[in-house]
Amino acid sequence: MEELLELKTLLTQGNISSALVLVEEMTEMSKDDKLNRIYSYGIILLLHLIKQQAEKRTTRSWELSIRNAVRQINRTNKRRKANGYYLTNLELKETLEDAYESALDGASLEAFEGRYSPEELAQMIDFDRLITDALDLVTKELK
Repeated sequence: MEELLELKTLLTQGNISSALVLVEEMTEMSKDDKLNRIYSYGIILLLHLIKQQAEKRTTRSWELSIRNAVRQINRTNKRRKANGYYLTNLELKETLEDAYESALDGASLEAFEGRYSPEELAQMIDFDRLITDALDLVTKELK
């Protein structure tokens, strides 16, 4: 909100060049917020996929969390007015790969009642398949 008031002041003063710089900063802040939200939902998605893969089972609760995370990733990634996406499939894959360690930490507390460390749990899953499955879920929703 503070930035909008500053933008209004700059425009009323006729300081267009400073206003444009501020608009660019605000655009970057907005995109960063969206990327952080996609990353956070990626953690949730991966956490439940890790538990499914490691425990070789699923629950309705996990399925619901997966569906909700996929929906939120796609909702956040969609450019409503420009009719496109903030992240390409390659960038989504990189974001999911970045989210993996955090998801693994969380999953190690939940899977098998917390009996395994993140490193031990990582030995039970196929990382490449995990990322592929997550990306398939997200991109399937885009079609």
